[in-house]
Amino acid sequence: MEPALRQPGNKAAGSWQWARTAGTQRALLDAARAVFVEEGFAEASVAEVVRRADSSVGSLYHHFGGKSELFIALWQEHQAAHEDAASTAVAQAKRAGVTDPFELFSVGARAYLNGSWQRRDLVMLFFNGDGPPGFEVMKRRRGHEWIVQNDTLLQLAENAFDRLYASILTSLIGEGAREVAAASTRRQANKIIDAVMEYVRRLMADGPWKPPAAVRANPDR
Repeated sequence: MEPALRQPGNKAAGSWQWARTAGTQRALLDAARAVFVEEGFAEASVAEVVRRADSSVGSLYHHFGGKSELFIALWQEHQAAHEDAASTAVAQAKRAGVTDPFELFSVGARAYLNGSWQRRDLVMLFFNGDGPPGFEVMKRRRGHEWIVQNDTLLQLAENAFDRLYASILTSLIGEGAREVAAASTRRQANKIIDAVMEYVRRLMADGPWKPPAAVRANPDR
């Protein structure tokens, strides 16, 4: 007879099984974060990750598939945290009556930068160029997705000049995030965040540059 834990009709046991699985995954992710940050992706060993997680190699491969997939899972979780912080900040601003798209962009950008300080170890890990094959391509794709989201938030027109404007603003926030993560203290990080937001304000002061009418007629030329 199978133990109660494995009986599909036992809802309480099923919940316990799910909790145990989630706990194992969390332990592996936390251990991987520490090992990757300390040693880098290339030098990190699966054996050290499972040792710190008090788990097994078999469990790691079962839940994540390998070292590369574990690294990507950490990055995806980090990106999701950025997304949640920015979208939550924007939603709160909207509920408070803010409607100007540039003010909403600034609110979301500041939340993103604050998250970069809170998870500064991961920011530096993902910026250092030491990742699994294909990771840089994934980062570029995600960067493009941020540009599209910001383009929508700012309610920009569908032309090359406005896309460039959204790209510049998005790149500024991305580079600012790296400087925030590299700060030695929270006070220094706050000053960097304020500086980034001031650069954003200056770029947004007059909105996107509008080219001469003759060029606007064929903006993708």
